[in-house]
Amino acid sequence: MPKLILLRGNSGSGKTTAAKALQQRFGRNTMLLSQDMVRREMLWAEDSASTKALPLLRELLLYGSRHCEVVVLEGILRADWYRPLFEDAVQLFGNQVFAYYYDLPFEETVRRHQTKPQREEFGEQEMRTWWNGQDWIGFLPETRLDQTQSLDGIVEQIFREVTAPETRGL
Repeated sequence: MPKLILLRGNSGSGKTTAAKALQQRFGRNTMLLSQDMVRREMLWAEDSASTKALPLLRELLLYGSRHCEVVVLEGILRADWYRPLFEDAVQLFGNQVFAYYYDLPFEETVRRHQTKPQREEFGEQEMRTWWNGQDWIGFLPETRLDQTQSLDGIVEQIFREVTAPETRGL
């Protein structure tokens, strides 16, 4: 059965970096879906409860569930706006959904953002307007990731949890 790894959190948390590392760690036939890529680059759409990215993300999850061993979906993915996507994910992947939430202080996300190539595109003011702390999905258990964990440690933790034969995401 295919597995879904869901990485969520505020801008600047480290989701994209971890998602790319996970794709490399899992290897071929690992699909990486980035909310930013779909929303901002493919569709050039606003993020809101009625975002045009939601139907496309649903279709991409469907494709991934049928054709890939592992799908990694990463993004801010506000719990209230993207709830229908999370519900669909459970229908498509069953108990093979492994959800992780980056729970970092705002100041840490700003610091991390300063190390990125797109640091000139937006800054602390914009990040503050997007901030949505403690944005837990609720019906889907999420593992908390924090600023004390290294990228390598996070990648290895997720890899072990997803590949352990006795482990189930839900």
